[in-house]
Amino acid sequence: MQYESVDQFLKSGQAALAKGPVALIFAEDNVELNSTLRHHLKLGFRSVIAFMPQGFEIDADLESDIHRVTFTCAPRSVVFDTINQIGQAAPGLWTYYCYNAEYLFFPFCETRSVGEMLAFHTEERRPAMLTHVVDLYADDLTTFPNGVSPDRAMLDRTGYYAHTRHDATGQPIDRQLDMSGGLRWRFEDHIPYERRRIDRIALFKSRKGLTLLPDHSFNEPEYNTYACPWHHNLTAAICSFRAAKALKTNAGSTFDIPSFRWRNSVEFQWTSRQLLDLGLMEPGQWF
Repeated sequence: MQYESVDQFLKSGQAALAKGPVALIFAEDNVELNSTLRHHLKLGFRSVIAFMPQGFEIDADLESDIHRVTFTCAPRSVVFDTINQIGQAAPGLWTYYCYNAEYLFFPFCETRSVGEMLAFHTEERRPAMLTHVVDLYADDLTTFPNGVSPDRAMLDRTGYYAHTRHDATGQPIDRQLDMSGGLRWRFEDHIPYERRRIDRIALFKSRKGLTLLPDHSFNEPEYNTYACPWHHNLTAAICSFRAAKALKTNAGSTFDIPSFRWRNSVEFQWTSRQLLDLGLMEPGQWF
């Protein structure tokens, strides 16, 4: 199905929001758009809704499997506004959001669906799930000048840090952390301070009055926690070429970065096991 605007989608596309989980994928450009859509369809989302400009082309076989909404991801705030509009129109719906060239992984995703995972998470009385954005990058920027190559992707095996989050009075906030690492940490001179964090609450259950904020957190504190008070919970990872792509397409940084590789670069195996072994996501009580 194709819709000319978000408003038209909200008026006539309610069937796509009838039952979750749903995936909202925002195309900032057309880099790896097809692979992003295929990856999330394979995970078992009930609906995959792609927001992209009219001129973007996708593979013909995907047209019947997704809901396409004509949309431009600029200014940056319109993405958050759209997610909030959909959340208010469909309360109680498990929702996921990401951008093109980003790929969701969760524990045991090779053999279990995203619906099964969220059913367990719901049983643990959790309305949201922390995801870490793990930066991917091409192994050779001469061959892949935009920093993107799924077939030759690498990631950092170390260099991830957790910082206690504080409120406006300087007091620590219970079970909330600011996470850093990856390309945003190694090339922080080229990244605005407010965009260096790699924590994102990308999976959440919508409800009336819930608002996603521009820093990828919510106005409801419990939605921003990494676990419940009594034990560890599931977390997931979004493996993303977005930072690499931005650093190599931005004239202010591209000439300063001849390579993303360093001593702690390893080949990305495209498996949840590797991410679990590196401590980039947590299985909690789900085995």
